[in-house]
Amino acid sequence: MNNKELSQANKKFEQMLQKFEPQSKLLRIWKLQGGISAQVTGLEIEQADGRTQKMLVRQHGARDLQHNPQIAADEFKLLHLLHSAGLATPAPYYLDQSSEIFPTPYIVIEYVEGETEFAPSHLTSFIHQFATHLSRIHQVDCSNLDLSFLPEQTKSYTEKLRDRPATVDESLNEGLIRDTLEAVWPLPQYNPSALLHGDYWPGNILWKNGQLAAIIDWEDARFGDPLADVANSRLEILWAFGIDAMQHFTHQYQSLNPIDFTNLPYWDLCAALRPIAQAAQWADWAAGEQIMRERHQWFVTRALKTLPRPDHG
Repeated sequence: MNNKELSQANKKFEQMLQKFEPQSKLLRIWKLQGGISAQVTGLEIEQADGRTQKMLVRQHGARDLQHNPQIAADEFKLLHLLHSAGLATPAPYYLDQSSEIFPTPYIVIEYVEGETEFAPSHLTSFIHQFATHLSRIHQVDCSNLDLSFLPEQTKSYTEKLRDRPATVDESLNEGLIRDTLEAVWPLPQYNPSALLHGDYWPGNILWKNGQLAAIIDWEDARFGDPLADVANSRLEILWAFGIDAMQHFTHQYQSLNPIDFTNLPYWDLCAALRPIAQAAQWADWAAGEQIMRERHQWFVTRALKTLPRPDHG
């Protein structure tokens, strides 16, 4: 930002701060890089007692707001539930839907010290923690939680399969994947529905000193079969670290959450519908797009070979 833009931004964030921390003073702001679905701004404030604190302001993008105008309120409510359940998530501080300062709703959340990690020095520990925390998400007791505001994962994929594009990407076997899924959809569900992150991959995990510090970016949270999350994570781990790491993640998760894995190949195919060019742009893998394509081909072939028998169950 140039000096004029910085001055204007400071004024807005100072006004915002007065709404929920009126005794505090804004010290500095900075933009966080890499956000896709939301604009994220870091704040450092000085509290009335002289202590300094960092926090983040999340402003959701036009696409997400068009899809769900209540996305800020939903994410704020979800973070409250997650934090109360003891998950490694940022604490929610403030929700503003008034549009008095910014044109769209925003939430203020805890700033967690940590960084994303795509070249861990101890991959085994990384995978173990990655799987453990996903299992904890899926094992949250939802019986007394109001998660009615979360979309159902099966319905989301029903819409995706129904709205087949005019031209499918045959370089990714999209036509075959869609044909296979459309023939069995909706899938019979053998697992109790669980809270799903919806986009559980290394880019949404913060690490500090080799320990998982926080799971971030919950705007894609869903309610449904935990295999949907597992499959998405399998593909992401495969892209980032290879086949052995993906298998290690799967076995580790299975040991922690012994659910029915019968339909995993179908959920793998659902995960494989993601456009590679888009994923490569978001992830900035060291492997590069060509290796991602090769691993995607292996992933799809493996899923098709291991599809369950139609008479299962």
